[in-house]
Amino acid sequence: MGKIRRGGYIFITWLGDHEPKHVHVFKGGVEILKWDLENGLVMRGKFNRKVIQIIEQLVVEGVL
Repeated sequence: MGKIRRGGYIFITWLGDHEPKHVHVFKGGVEILKWDLENGLVMRGKFNRKVIQIIEQLVVEGVL
């Protein structure tokens, strides 16, 4: 499991989780988004530009 805190959000991935590779995003203890990292699509929830920018930066850093 990878857990990253950034910008007031918590980003979680689980090793061996189902395909496609994705990240769960939490705010205030509630999951607000499940994001498909392979295809850049919402799997569940809603997003805003700030969350997507953080996800993109985490991908560039190699942590997602």
